[in-house]
Amino acid sequence: MGDCAPRFEPVRAALAGLLRTGDTGASVAVRLHGDPVVDLWGGYADAARTVPWERDTSVCVNSTTKTMTALCALVLADRGALDLSAPVADYWPEFAAAGKEGVRVRHVLSHTAGLPELSGQAAVEELYDWEDVTGRLAAQAPAWEPGTAAGYHALTFGFLVGELVRRVSGRLPGEFFAEEIAGPLGADFHIGLSAEHDGRIAPLLPPLSETEEFAAAAPGAGAATVAPGTVRVRDVNSVAWRRAQVPATSGFGHARSVAHVQSVLVAGGAVGGVRLLSAAGCSPAREELFRGQDRVLGTPMAWTAGFGRFGDAFGWGGWGGSLVVNDPGSGLTVAYVMNRMVDGNRRADERGMEIVTAAFGCL
Repeated sequence: MGDCAPRFEPVRAALAGLLRTGDTGASVAVRLHGDPVVDLWGGYADAARTVPWERDTSVCVNSTTKTMTALCALVLADRGALDLSAPVADYWPEFAAAGKEGVRVRHVLSHTAGLPELSGQAAVEELYDWEDVTGRLAAQAPAWEPGTAAGYHALTFGFLVGELVRRVSGRLPGEFFAEEIAGPLGADFHIGLSAEHDGRIAPLLPPLSETEEFAAAAPGAGAATVAPGTVRVRDVNSVAWRRAQVPATSGFGHARSVAHVQSVLVAGGAVGGVRLLSAAGCSPAREELFRGQDRVLGTPMAWTAGFGRFGDAFGWGGWGGSLVVNDPGSGLTVAYVMNRMVDGNRRADERGMEIVTAAFGCL
């Protein structure tokens, strides 16, 4: 279902193929220089395949949310309210504790701040207390000298960047995003979901052969090594998770909304007559800040201010399979959002990249 420019019909075929071969429900969107050229969806919103996936069916996109939280910081930086080279403590004085006085805003955005996890976290519910989490991170010592190494900040990224947003703007990141980004664009993406949207949320479905106890483990980790407090599918599907602000992972939307927002970064800062950034303000999203082995992901990575960089493209994906890719050279933004998860530790999840490859092949 949906719309697809004739030039991009291979994207429709790619989505249809995924839905035939294992996906339960999904949506795909492509923007070219900010203009919509693909907006497709199909399949089912539930495991029993009784509820059709509709135009506005939304799902938790997990770490694809990081691209939205990073955009909040880039908007503030473009306005001159946040200096990416300044110490975090300039905006958040308590953060200077435990040897972190030299941590820069760019370190937080590029996963090089040395705070890849919240020390002592024993339950997911702890993540719902903003003041407690940010206070603990402010007091925590870095695991390495900030700026010298990278280690994916899976959950802490959102609190670190989000607290900077709060300190500068006076608003939690979910409110800032709603009022300054999603609202002006008319984009249906939410960090902190209100009850009015519950009826159109498709729950995440664990990988086949797994249950809702399936956990977000680090690469190579087995079930026996999953730490207390690790996020599980049942957590992401809970009402508490929807209402909370865990802005590294708790964003809800569909592919149309993800591509709409992110296309700002390849369209010179403005989409549909709405300007969020200057052209120069988009640059930090693609400018490399770190390249090398990521200590947490266990793989070579290049990080920009909030995004993974892959060749000339940048973007990121979420636990289970969602992703967004921005390519300034071609002007493409491609987003894929689904409900059926794949365990990346057991087999490669190529679904999103099939969509990306199909879109790039249309140029």
